[in-house]
Amino acid sequence: MAYDYLGLVNDVNRRLNEVELTSGNFAAATGEYSMIKDAVNSAIRYINQHEYEWPFNHVETEETLTAGTIRYAYPADAKTLDMDSFRIKRNTTFNNSTKRLRLISYEEYLDKYIDYEYDTDTSIRTLPEYVFRTPNQEFGLVAPPDNAYELVYEYYRLPVDLINATDVPSVPEQFRYMITNGAMHFAYMFRGEGQEAAMIQQRFDDEIKQLRSLYINRYDYLRSTVINQTNSSYNTIRVS
Repeated sequence: MAYDYLGLVNDVNRRLNEVELTSGNFAAATGEYSMIKDAVNSAIRYINQHEYEWPFNHVETEETLTAGTIRYAYPADAKTLDMDSFRIKRNTTFNNSTKRLRLISYEEYLDKYIDYEYDTDTSIRTLPEYVFRTPNQEFGLVAPPDNAYELVYEYYRLPVDLINATDVPSVPEQFRYMITNGAMHFAYMFRGEGQEAAMIQQRFDDEIKQLRSLYINRYDYLRSTVINQTNSSYNTIRVS
């Protein structure tokens, strides 16, 4: 069975002992089948709502800058931007190498660089050095660019509901069983079968915890915060 919307709906149909749908009657399905389609999307939304930065929702994108323009809108499907990932891409035409942009706060931008937005002198334009996040779903660059540089950055997207039979969820296929279990939970709820819904919900929540443990709770290294005392022959601990 293909890993797509139709395949996931039929996973639930088999568990509920319902006749499976086909690509020909999927779009027009109503009644119980329409409820199962909703249950699959509810399960996928539930998984995605439990973590802002699932790696399977990670996107790398490029944007061509406009000379003199400081502020740019977030992508329409962006949930969170990785503000430490911004870099200007190497470009032989503009004779610039790849450069990572340093993050500054919006308050620091207002304190030190806000006049860039009102200064029309083109001589202040150059290769940007800083990036900042605005309060209104935009990011900004300092200084304003003097050329159409290629900006590269990464973000985590907001997944959209499945609509067509061949739509594929962002959740990897190896966790297909998790979507099916979640869809069963919501299907039981929609049908008013509260006991069955509660029984499978615990399994579904446990599987999401395992998914978080696999993808999120990782530490590449431990960083020591110990301050070495180099100006004395021994260290003492004072208890007050």
